[in-house]
Amino acid sequence: MTASNAPVDEGFDYSRTLFLPRTEFPMRAGLPQKEPEILARWQKGDLYRRLRESAAGRPKFVLHDGPPYANGNIHIGHALNKILKDLVTRSQQMLGFDSNYVPGWDCHGLPIEWKIEEQYRAKGRNKDEVPLVEFRRECRAFAEHWVDVQREEFKRLGVEGDWAHPYLTMTYAAEAQIARELMAFALTDQLYRGSKPVMWSVVEKTSLAEAEIEYHDHVSDMIWAAFPVTAGAAGDLAAASVVIWTTTPWTIPGNRAIAYSSRVAYGLYRVTAAPDGNWARVGATYVLADKLAAEVFKAAKVEAFERLADVSAAALAGLSCAHPLSGFGGGYGFAVPLLDGEHVTDEAGTGFVHTAPGHGREDFDVWMANGRELAARGIDTRIPYTVDGDGFYTDEAPGFGPAATGGHARRVITDKGETGDANKAVIEALAAAGALVARGRLKHQYPHSWRSRKPVIFRNTPQWFIAMDKGLGDGTTLRGRALTAIAETQWVPASGENRITGMIANRPDWVVSRQRAWGVPIAVFARDDGTILKDEAVNRRIADAFEAEGADAWYQPGAAERFLGNGYDPAEWKKVDDILDVWFDSGSTHAFTLEDPRHFPGLAGIRRKVDGGGDTVMYLEGSDQHRGWFHSSLLESCGTRGRAPFDVVVTHGFTLDEQGRKMSKSIGNTVAPQDVIKRSGADILRLWVATTDYWDDQRIGPEILKTVEETYRKLRNTIRWMLGTLAHHRPGEALDIAALQPFELERLMLHRLAELDVLVREAYAAYDYKRVLAAVSAFMTSDLSAFYFDIRKDALYCDPASSPKRRAALAVVDRLFACLAAWLAPVLAFTADEAWTERYGAEASVHLETFPDVPAAWRDDALAERWETIKRVRRVVTGALEVERAAKRIGSSLEAAPVVAIADPATRAVIESVPFDEVCIVSALSIVPGEGPAEAFRLEGVDGIAVVPARAQGRKCARSWKYFDPATADPAFPDITPRDAQAMREWQAAESL
Repeated sequence: MTASNAPVDEGFDYSRTLFLPRTEFPMRAGLPQKEPEILARWQKGDLYRRLRESAAGRPKFVLHDGPPYANGNIHIGHALNKILKDLVTRSQQMLGFDSNYVPGWDCHGLPIEWKIEEQYRAKGRNKDEVPLVEFRRECRAFAEHWVDVQREEFKRLGVEGDWAHPYLTMTYAAEAQIARELMAFALTDQLYRGSKPVMWSVVEKTSLAEAEIEYHDHVSDMIWAAFPVTAGAAGDLAAASVVIWTTTPWTIPGNRAIAYSSRVAYGLYRVTAAPDGNWARVGATYVLADKLAAEVFKAAKVEAFERLADVSAAALAGLSCAHPLSGFGGGYGFAVPLLDGEHVTDEAGTGFVHTAPGHGREDFDVWMANGRELAARGIDTRIPYTVDGDGFYTDEAPGFGPAATGGHARRVITDKGETGDANKAVIEALAAAGALVARGRLKHQYPHSWRSRKPVIFRNTPQWFIAMDKGLGDGTTLRGRALTAIAETQWVPASGENRITGMIANRPDWVVSRQRAWGVPIAVFARDDGTILKDEAVNRRIADAFEAEGADAWYQPGAAERFLGNGYDPAEWKKVDDILDVWFDSGSTHAFTLEDPRHFPGLAGIRRKVDGGGDTVMYLEGSDQHRGWFHSSLLESCGTRGRAPFDVVVTHGFTLDEQGRKMSKSIGNTVAPQDVIKRSGADILRLWVATTDYWDDQRIGPEILKTVEETYRKLRNTIRWMLGTLAHHRPGEALDIAALQPFELERLMLHRLAELDVLVREAYAAYDYKRVLAAVSAFMTSDLSAFYFDIRKDALYCDPASSPKRRAALAVVDRLFACLAAWLAPVLAFTADEAWTERYGAEASVHLETFPDVPAAWRDDALAERWETIKRVRRVVTGALEVERAAKRIGSSLEAAPVVAIADPATRAVIESVPFDEVCIVSALSIVPGEGPAEAFRLEGVDGIAVVPARAQGRKCARSWKYFDPATADPAFPDITPRDAQAMREWQAAESL
């Protein structure tokens, strides 16, 4: 007897002869331990360099990093943001682009100054006694420390990028370029010094931009005050008072006008009944908006009133009033004109707006718009400085400043952000002057600094501005350029376009000056009248010095003389020592990153996609950056280059806890990314990000993460099974499509790959990662694990090595693995690469691959429709077998031999054309026509199919566990099926070699 025909001993272990899965890819991921090993391998193999080399010559897709602030450990919002960016860059690389990611940091600004000041206070040092350059060096060192900390935390998330060469706003080259960008605004007259009301933080001692403001509930004093008519009226109107309402009584000393609206209906009203001693006395006459009169009188505790007459807009236009404090302390004896204002409504208040041009944007605008007319009427149009930087009244608030109070000026707000005594003093003065009509308290949304979380004030102060509406010599303005650029940009989601359009359309001029120490200075020279020196040689000397020494050069002794040279007198041209708004810093990052050949060789300029090229630049940040980084970057680039720095802008929402609440340390509902990584691994965080609707606010917490971990477990187990099965298939073996022709199940899987390939590419291109994961996960769980793999395990494990069916299945599993590992790689960066190296060797990396080519010819919709019929009938059989298992009448499905009744002849023909017993994983199966007996199993929703369960007859194969007729057995192997006997002969032959 030859070796290939030798019988086996009784009790032979047939499992030795099966092609069972074998792999070093563990079932338990151990991600917290495994991921650092993979990171070390990426670093040792210089994966970043290899990515750039592999993508050389491709069109570029650049995600320009919005810089996080370098002042603490990363939080879950950082993790969401950076992982999303990595999903973009990895997927775009695999879509066929050169997707280079250069991380960056925002390093200047107030939060770092605060930290250094806190350290000083702890040591008993006085900041004002420390040389400015020394203070700035300490700020730099603080930022450098946190850049290093955050860099390692971001890398641990699996984010791939040029970590060795990030951009920092505080590098000398960056500071020099930021200065050049500002100089470009100065040379085109977009930069100017002006006196306007700006949002001012008394706590932080600096002006703030809109992007640095957030709104919180605040309880304010509110008053109704009467301004007696003094000119321009006759009859009853001449003896009346115009009533205003305000929630900032402290701004009354700065009042210079009253605004009304020609669209509002006004009337003259008289008080006919009121309590004794009431502020609004019987006989007093007031001008009020008709819609608001009753509400005003209710607040004033008036018991009865009458309407005397209409008051037209024309009548109001000619009126002047006395200031309500005209009898208090002197200095308020000027006329208060009435001005028509577009911002006035009759939705709240009195229909009139108290106008203090030094304390509000709309107040300022209406005052300036009427400046020429006011001057012609003999009214002084100068805007007073009533409040200083510490929140105290100045002597330009007569009666409340230091001259009138013995040096103890009233204060609007304290340096701790608490309400001062100014409101109380003003209200008492109004009451004493008989000008108070009513008072109360109001809880409302009020602007606060987003850093100190303390209320801010509007305060008139000299600042440096970038003009939004100045003509730029080409028929455009900065506002116009920005609005055009917005329309040319792709916004994801699309609602972002409307949001930023409204902000740009309505924003005031950009306040770019700050009265702090740590940042890039406004590196220009100006005369006392605000005229800016425009000299390219001076500008070049400044920029060159910054490039070599950093912006500290501006603050060194003799800096003015050094930069001005011999051509200008430092007594005439003063060095501006205010620093730039940090939003200008970050808004300029495109100029020293995207246009720096060290980062992006060959990337000449920006906006190439719109210009007809093939490159794309994306900005991706939280939705709050419509008024932050997107906003400042848009304005900066439009002002210096005439176009946006981006082609695509993607926004994400904020991360909430599982109950939808904002995360707060005080509540104890925060989720630290470091804790999730330590417990479960970074791939779990990445999978969470990819499965969220990130465009909206998303949630995270223990229960949500458990669900994510379960999804990961299923994906990993499917990958593991493929790797184990492919241990019997050499990588790179060709897929012979012709050989697959007899095997519909394999062709169906290729059809599904062709379908998924289109979906995955479209979804990745649309930054829709949830769609990718939903489709791929469903395919791996339902189409593969629960269907194809389940069916094909018998052939893959038990068929002879020469079996065409087995070889076809292996070839398809090989292609499935290559596609799925690549499709999952942008999300499961660690796991996919671990699987890839297990399959292709330690030197390989899935991240160096592009998404595999999947021929469109594999798509076969007719085949897919045919198999939908087969799956529909299979579900009924499976359901019947589950009932039998539950009743313990069978264990394995191979113990069953069901009878399937099929009423529809066409359906029956389809079922009979395939090995349906194999599809249902049973030992035998009969198909009969008709509806089947009444007691047969049926499945709701699947008509015309009935199953009568039965146990399989014959002998159980000792190798494959199928039941078979022993009479058909090979005499040499009587305890196994003929198929298994053939497999044994091939196995024995191979063993004998």
